[in-house]
Amino acid sequence: MTITQNRDMRLYNRILVIITATIIALLAVSCGYKVTYNLSGGSIPPEAKTFSVAYFPNNAPMVAPTLSNVLTEGLRDKFSRQTRLQQVEDGGDFAFEGEIVGYTSTTSSVSSGDYALQNRLTITVRVNFQNAVDQTLSFNNKTFSSYADYDASQLLIDVQDQLIEEIVQALVNDIYMAAAGNW
Repeated sequence: MTITQNRDMRLYNRILVIITATIIALLAVSCGYKVTYNLSGGSIPPEAKTFSVAYFPNNAPMVAPTLSNVLTEGLRDKFSRQTRLQQVEDGGDFAFEGEIVGYTSTTSSVSSGDYALQNRLTITVRVNFQNAVDQTLSFNNKTFSSYADYDASQLLIDVQDQLIEEIVQALVNDIYMAAAGNW
């Protein structure tokens, strides 16, 4: 297949996806079903107006001092920036609370001489989500986990801030999609 044919095929596929999505949306609207999408990949019902995120305490056996704040603020920031919901102190239409239950560093890759090549920092959180608009979409004690690898020659203390930012971003995206990506 030539480059031009390949490009034409990709364009054709994109057009087909857009037409299919438009037809599905029109059918859903004509059936009276309310759908609200946004560009972040989430689906927020029009009745939802607010969200709240309680502080996520770090109850893991190993603790990083900044992790609770980074996670809590990351989740607040995600909903503030990527939805039309207004943040409230507590009792939001979308209400989050939870705790950090795991913060571990383990060897993830070993050389043929049994020397660690890479280590893996894994963060695990337990989340309760209450959807006041549709209780069937709520969840309790749902566990989310993500990790990042780092060179074994580095000390965790030297790279943990960067790794925490990376891992928390993945965790926040997973929590967001679990709560708002129900389509």
